[in-house]
Amino acid sequence: MTISTSTRTIAAAIVVGVILHAGNHLVCDFPRLIRSSEEMYTPLGIYFGETKPTYLALIKGVEGVTGIIMVVCMIIAFTLATRWFRRSLVKLPKPFDKLTGFNAFWYSHHLFAIVYVALIVHGQFVYLIRVWYRKSTWMYLAVPVCLYLGERILRFFRSGSYAVRLLKVAIYPGNVLTLQMTKPATFRYKSGQYMFVQCPAVSPFEWHPFSITSAPGDEYLSIHVRQLGDWTRELKRVFSAACEPPVSGKSGLLRADETTKKTLPKLLIDGPYGSPAQDYGKYDVLLLVGLGIGATPFISILKDLLNNIIKMEEEEDTSTDLYPPVGRNKPHVDLGTLMRVTTRPRKVLKTTNAYFYWVTREQGSFDWFKGVMNEIADMDQRNIIEMHNYLTSVYEEGDARSALITMLQALNHAKNGVDVVSGTKVSSDIKLLVAFLSL
Repeated sequence: MTISTSTRTIAAAIVVGVILHAGNHLVCDFPRLIRSSEEMYTPLGIYFGETKPTYLALIKGVEGVTGIIMVVCMIIAFTLATRWFRRSLVKLPKPFDKLTGFNAFWYSHHLFAIVYVALIVHGQFVYLIRVWYRKSTWMYLAVPVCLYLGERILRFFRSGSYAVRLLKVAIYPGNVLTLQMTKPATFRYKSGQYMFVQCPAVSPFEWHPFSITSAPGDEYLSIHVRQLGDWTRELKRVFSAACEPPVSGKSGLLRADETTKKTLPKLLIDGPYGSPAQDYGKYDVLLLVGLGIGATPFISILKDLLNNIIKMEEEEDTSTDLYPPVGRNKPHVDLGTLMRVTTRPRKVLKTTNAYFYWVTREQGSFDWFKGVMNEIADMDQRNIIEMHNYLTSVYEEGDARSALITMLQALNHAKNGVDVVSGTKVSSDIKLLVAFLSL
């Protein structure tokens, strides 16, 4: 999981604001107050008492204590949100190893509930204001807090209405888990969107976002989950226990479906949620570039394009059948029926070409979407979709071994129509790409 630029900007603004606010009190206001003359302090006595407070007394007051609580909570949350802790790049001895990983990041952010409560109390005890309606801190917090609580309550009830049943489970090379589930009747989404998933067997509180890899026209929902953190690792372990080795002809290291004897874990979903990729239909030409598991939203787009292509061809065939052939034995066609069918508004596919480039480091990754790529290669007769697979974990370009692989690959694809590297009908390019690609 990566943190968006907007989230980083907001966090940086909070840090700057806290430094300026706390620094102003600690370095400027408090020293000036305790060193002020009797004449200067007299007008302030109604706020601080007849006796001039000490520096420690100001720190130990309600304002100081709540301020310290907020700063400590934010330091913990911000520290555990850094890349080193969030992705377990920091190796700590036990029992401090629990402070790394996504779970630590997730639960530490709930400290902001304490921050908001302390902020309201902090604002109610502001030094120089005594009239309650001028203490406006709670007013600024009321709207965002209500929106947040409303969203959490809505997710709780909506996840109950989106009851799903797992249809298929498969575990592929590269620690990728594929989950295929029933699609609720009221769950409508667009390709490129994502949804939140919760597995009570792993954690009853955590929701994680995943791109939807099925197309809107499919009768099921599917996601592909790669093991990258503690939650995804536990999710893979839970489902691995319910899976079995696949029968011949089935891909994947482990598989499970409705006929599996073992009970599959329960799954809850919430969504869908929008993303920029969902607007692909507005463009004539699409350039889709995916790195590793980052290709998941594009798979849904490609499947949706393929479904639209097939649908358009079927509609064209239907329209052609309505026009009678020229000749003496021309059958009678009702003009009213012809007009109703031919004048019916149809959704025109705006996209004329789509170019998909998938760069992956592991050869086993091609198993993730083998079925989709083979289906596109078979059904896309107009060549609207052009796919290119790049495998980076081979020898450098120009190496004799790389040339041999390329030659065998070309011969096998020409003879059998199947790529020897990816195992699909889409030809793969074997090249050495720059090493800094993060897959």
